[in-house]
Amino acid sequence: MSSPSTSLRRTLTYAGARSVLDAAVAHAERIGVPVNVCVADASGDVLTAARMDGAALMSYPIAVDKAYTVAAFQGLPTHAWFDLIKDEPALREGIVHRDRLVVFAGGVPVRVDGEVVGAVGVSGGSAEQDREVAEAGATAVS
Repeated sequence: MSSPSTSLRRTLTYAGARSVLDAAVAHAERIGVPVNVCVADASGDVLTAARMDGAALMSYPIAVDKAYTVAAFQGLPTHAWFDLIKDEPALREGIVHRDRLVVFAGGVPVRVDGEVVGAVGVSGGSAEQDREVAEAGATAVS
């Protein structure tokens, strides 16, 4: 039970994160794209991650940062960022210099009953492929 000084927040468990990871990797295998996948809890802390055979090593930290970005902004997918900042030059030029912020596709929230309980970040394919794989993973829990 929460009080005025505390709140309860649901978050992914390791088992839930593994379900997300496994679904994302299975989808990436189906479409033939080796990627890095990171699944984070509601606070953006990594619960599990994988680098598929053939996935670019440099894409791994990008996947981690995509998941973090989504969690840090309470479920805002990374593909939504550019449209939010494109018409505000000062914000567009300044915010992209923030550590760990990613403003291109591949990071999506994991929701249960409409509540953000975690995030999945994918990197290694095109932006569209990364988003597709992340979304496939995010649907693995409910």
